[in-house]
Amino acid sequence: MKMAEIPEQVQEKVRQLQMLEQALQQLLMQKQTFQLQLLETESALKELQGKEEAYKIVGNVMILARKEELEKELKEKKETTELRISSLEKQEARTREKASALQKEVIAAMNK
Repeated sequence: MKMAEIPEQVQEKVRQLQMLEQALQQLLMQKQTFQLQLLETESALKELQGKEEAYKIVGNVMILARKEELEKELKEKKETTELRISSLEKQEARTREKASALQKEVIAAMNK
């Protein structure tokens, strides 16, 4: 079946499905970025354990920082990153559900 033979309504659903797939790819890339941030943050927190001194990079300079403050900042960053990942996972699930439903509609319409 050629694209010209496919009803306009079905073609529109195919375009919507393609857009959902692109949105899903973007969500997955964002999620991966935040997962890397989370790993880095957890690694930094682990490195702080048992240390007396800690350094922090500010711009292009590394400065001595209070360990407690740095730990607090890292824990907050970890919490925020975990929330963002959770939010992206929810968006991902909703997008997958929409794409799946739309895909079923397209298949049903093509089989008519």
